[in-house]
Amino acid sequence: MSLTSQELGQLEEEGYLFFPDRFSAEEIRVLRTAAADVYAMEREEVWRESSGVPRTAFAAHTYHEAFRRLGRHPRLLEPVEQIIGGPLYMHQFKVNAKVPFDGEIWQWHQDFGVWHRDDEMPEPRAMNIALFLDDVTAANGPLLFLPGSHRLGVIEASHDTEETSYPLWTLGRETITKIAERGGCVAPTGPAGSMLMFSSLLVHASPPNISPLDRSIVYLSLCHVDNHIRRFQRPEWIAHRDFTPVEALDDECLLELAESLPAHAAE
Repeated sequence: MSLTSQELGQLEEEGYLFFPDRFSAEEIRVLRTAAADVYAMEREEVWRESSGVPRTAFAAHTYHEAFRRLGRHPRLLEPVEQIIGGPLYMHQFKVNAKVPFDGEIWQWHQDFGVWHRDDEMPEPRAMNIALFLDDVTAANGPLLFLPGSHRLGVIEASHDTEETSYPLWTLGRETITKIAERGGCVAPTGPAGSMLMFSSLLVHASPPNISPLDRSIVYLSLCHVDNHIRRFQRPEWIAHRDFTPVEALDDECLLELAESLPAHAAE
C-alpha cells in the first residue's frame, strides 16, 4: 500500500490520514475476538480504569497470535515505511478500549513528547497507525486531532499522574485553545476496519465514552531502527527494547485465523 502524492501532501499539511474500510469484516471479527481475549487476561500489561473495566492492553502482539500477525501486517507497515524511510521497529503496541459508559478520557498530548521525555527517543522519526475494531462515531469517544499541530515541534507539557490510570505528559487548556484557534479540532470517525495514520507530533486526545457503544482501537507506534530509545526506565512492554526491524507477513495473514473461529465469534 503506497501513499499517493495527494495523500503525502495532506499528511504534511494536516498531520494525519484516514482510510475507511481498509480491513474486511472477517479480519475485524478475528481481531475483535482477540481483543476480548486480551481484555479478559489478568496480566500486568492489561491496564484497567478505576471502575475495573479494561483501558489498554500493552504489547498484545507478544502474547496473542492475532495481534502478532497484525503487528506485521503489510497494510499497516508499508505506508509508515514509506514516510519514515524504514526499516522500522515496534516502539509500542496498544489495544485501547473505550467500554460503554465507563471508558475514560485520554488527555491532550503529543506521543513523541512522551517518548522523548520518558524514553529518550532522539527525533520524531516515528509514526502511529491505528485500526478501528468497532465503528467509531461522535458518540463513543472518538480520537480528537488538532490539524497542523505536528508542525509546532515538541510543545511544553506537564506530567499528569492523577487524572487517569495512566501517567502522561499533557498539554494545558490555554495551549490547546490557542492551537485550535489556528487549525481547528476534528474527530475522524468511520466504520470498523478503518485505518488512521498520524504523526507522532500531532496533538490529540479522546473524550470519555458515556454511550452504550463499544469503541476499541489498535495502535502501532513504529520508529526508525536508528532512532530507537536510549532510556529504559519504563517497563519493556510499554517502551519496547527489541529494535529488530519488523518484517511484513502476507496480506492474507489474518484470514488464516478466521477458519478456526466459531461463526458467531465477536460479532
